[in-house]
Amino acid sequence: MDKKITLPITSEKAKDLKAGDYVYLSGEMYVARDAAHKRLMELISEGKELPIDLKDATIYYMGPSPAREGRPIGSAGPTTASRMDKYAPILLDLGEKAMIGKGRRTKEVMDALVRNSAVYFAAIGGAGALLSKCIVESEIVCYEDLGAEAIRKIKVVDFPVIVVGDCHGNNLYETAILQYKK
Repeated sequence: MDKKITLPITSEKAKDLKAGDYVYLSGEMYVARDAAHKRLMELISEGKELPIDLKDATIYYMGPSPAREGRPIGSAGPTTASRMDKYAPILLDLGEKAMIGKGRRTKEVMDALVRNSAVYFAAIGGAGALLSKCIVESEIVCYEDLGAEAIRKIKVVDFPVIVVGDCHGNNLYETAILQYKK
């Protein structure tokens, strides 16, 4: 089922999403990858304030290429989500409501989705140039020294994703395999 959602994702919005739904996101989200997640964890372990507000936040696991003239961002494809699995449950427990990446997630992440009424979306790998056309604004928020791995705030319009993990415990990677075997 196709759905259009204006960010932020809230628990109520997450509860309406089911694994397999096609979703078009519009609004603001953060971009962060491995190095930025590691720095966020260091701040958390030190009891310090985070540079971004995690309440109902969506984090897109992506490292953009440089922007071409007249564009806010370059190619913007998803990175492998499992690289953030050791960080994701903590960030979800602190208020993050949605993640966008590609690939499978651990049981701990899937359990954290249920526990926090959150969702994991997949974006299509290899389609970074097309996905970048949905990004209308991009600004570095912190960790500029990380280059492409700096945390950015982006604004998207009709950014296409698929619900892979929902807050009801469903995992599209598992259910799709079972359907295929039939």
